[in-house]
Amino acid sequence: MVAQKLKKLLLIGNPNVGKSVLFGQLTGKYVTVSNYPGTSVEVTYGNASIKGEQFTVVDTPGINSLLPMSEDEVVTRDMLLTEDFDHVLQVADTKNLRRSLVISLQLAEMGVPFSMALNMADEAEDAGIETDFAALGRLTGVETVSTVATRRKGMGKLREVVTKTRPSCLNIEYDDRVEMGVARISNLLPDSRISRRSVALMLLGGDTSLRGWLHSVVSDEAIEAIEAIVKEAQSASREPLGYVINRVRLTAVDKVVSACQRKVASHGTGWRRRLGDATMHPMLGLPVLAFVLYMMYQFVGVFGAGYLVDMMEEHVFGGFINPLTTRFFDAVLPVEFLRELFVGEYGIVTVALTYAIAIVLPITMTFFIAFGILEDSGYLPRLSIMLNRMFKTIGLNGKAVLPMVLGLGCATMATLTTRILETKRERMIVTLLLALAIPCSAQLGVIMGMLAGISPVGTFIWGGTVLAVLLSVGFAISRILKGDPPDFIMEIPPIRMPRIKNIVLKTFGRIEWYLKEAVPLFILGTLVLYAADKTHLLGLIERVASPVVVGMLDLPPRATQAFIIGFLRRDYGAAGLFAMSREGLLTPVQVVVSLVTITLFVPCVAQFFVTIKERGMKFAALTVLFVFPFAVLVGAALNMTLKVLGVTLQ
Repeated sequence: MVAQKLKKLLLIGNPNVGKSVLFGQLTGKYVTVSNYPGTSVEVTYGNASIKGEQFTVVDTPGINSLLPMSEDEVVTRDMLLTEDFDHVLQVADTKNLRRSLVISLQLAEMGVPFSMALNMADEAEDAGIETDFAALGRLTGVETVSTVATRRKGMGKLREVVTKTRPSCLNIEYDDRVEMGVARISNLLPDSRISRRSVALMLLGGDTSLRGWLHSVVSDEAIEAIEAIVKEAQSASREPLGYVINRVRLTAVDKVVSACQRKVASHGTGWRRRLGDATMHPMLGLPVLAFVLYMMYQFVGVFGAGYLVDMMEEHVFGGFINPLTTRFFDAVLPVEFLRELFVGEYGIVTVALTYAIAIVLPITMTFFIAFGILEDSGYLPRLSIMLNRMFKTIGLNGKAVLPMVLGLGCATMATLTTRILETKRERMIVTLLLALAIPCSAQLGVIMGMLAGISPVGTFIWGGTVLAVLLSVGFAISRILKGDPPDFIMEIPPIRMPRIKNIVLKTFGRIEWYLKEAVPLFILGTLVLYAADKTHLLGLIERVASPVVVGMLDLPPRATQAFIIGFLRRDYGAAGLFAMSREGLLTPVQVVVSLVTITLFVPCVAQFFVTIKERGMKFAALTVLFVFPFAVLVGAALNMTLKVLGVTLQ
């Protein structure tokens, strides 16, 4: 029997409209994530049963326009242009309807049948925005449903209408030169999944990403004719045609918004607005940031790295798992090789699993919880606004804060997200800074745990040094790579009360990722140390590196192991230093010097490979060649400075 082909439903919408939450409500837990062919953009797929029919639901990348300005937008446009889909559901932000209707109008021009989910209706109501959903349905000509995806509100009705897709009645006319250009170009185009008129408008608007598709569907002569028409139409206009087209669209959208939305008195959200404004203020935002950092320090550094690590390391592993495993090998498998491999000085259980589960996991878990709260509260975009001015000094704008903040979760994934930045220059600067000065969540958690055990001054020295390096290197590289930062435009969500269920789901998902990603590398790293120890290579490396580690950094020779193995996993290297600190092998000054050095040290192997993929082998190699000696020099300079000043941090 031939399996019936599943119908395909595309979810399309702006970033931060709750599209992924709605996707999860439709599909449940089991989804697949893969790169769209020929790109580094991830697309999520899941199966859903809707009105008795089985669907493949596709969560497309968030977009601001279907005239692409980023790789994400190219992928979403290409899926509409070439994919075999059955239905489209546009997810919109009710409180920012204007932004969403720009996409609705473009879908209408494409002739794509769709329905609309106006999500975050509760936030619009709290903000005092009253929406006439029936009027919006009449004006757009498509099925429109009000939803609050985080509460499953409106999901039943959405399932009833999601397949009742039809082309929108939204329609606008442009000035004569645009319409004439559209007509002439349309005559040269073949039929496709979207209308020839919409493709012509993209080409007139300056879309160069369509060239590959054009070469596959029309002749070279037709392409030359299209380019001539675009050039002729542009020469007749004082303004870029893309700007002219967008202005007409916004005028039409504003008429729809004014007809179906009005501002009324807000419902008790004054304190949220005031708090939101304070978090973005150049002066008031600093105490808020200091408070956020202090609470993270207490939760991650004191509770996670202190109480939870003590419980896991001393009681669970030290008091139960490690002794039990040792007795097992002594009594059941008394083979010296296996005993050393699993419970020896560099054993899989006594080192790899102890580091990964007892030391790093509690710290990582508490960091994931704190990070999830910051995400769901709406604070992170406000941090971008507040830091925009500072980032301009290093040739970036506030949008670059997002990959860097994501780098505090995982620098590897953050390197992938640099594609949201608009220029190659920005992406290169941020990729270098991620490799140099942004510790990942697991490493940062271990660092905070170590710093919690010494004077608070040590924390300020570590943070101040890393921040100074980030700003100085960013300033220098921005002067080497010439160019101006683009305009900074960012949608600011309202301050929200994070929902416990969402935080728990996010945290468990990230812990699952950590266990799958980190534990195998911890085991691999331990095996590398075990082999290096048995072949006496480890002792040789320690002796060779002694002038640097002992002489310049004034650290014990054993610290060499942490730096070597840190290339496999940043947090593994930091965990090695953490273990030395708990054994009393590092003074407070050595703690700070070692943490500064390993924070700035070579990025982990996963980030290195992603950097090759995103920026090329040459850039990745130059990054490593710069980062390694630079980190050692900064650590040595800090060590000398603290000695000269007589700082002990006792």
